Amino acid sequence: MKTKTFKVNGMACDHCRTKVEKRLSCLVGVEKAEANLSDKSVTVTYDDELTKPEYMKKAVDEIGYDLQL
Repeated sequence: MKTKTFKVNGMACDHCRTKVEKRLSCLVGVEKAEANLSDKSVTVTYDDELTKPEYMKKAVDEIGYDLQL
């Protein structure tokens, strides 16, 4: 398992934070996703054999936010 923190542009409220966490948590291989509004980031614990940061970016970008790799 790996844990990595990514910046997320566009998160402005608790609803945004929840959407990002839920979207990432739905990906196969993601064990935990915890977004932080104060520094506009998300910390993801994931199995790098099952998912990649590029997949996370695509998933978050699809819901209207910009995950920075």
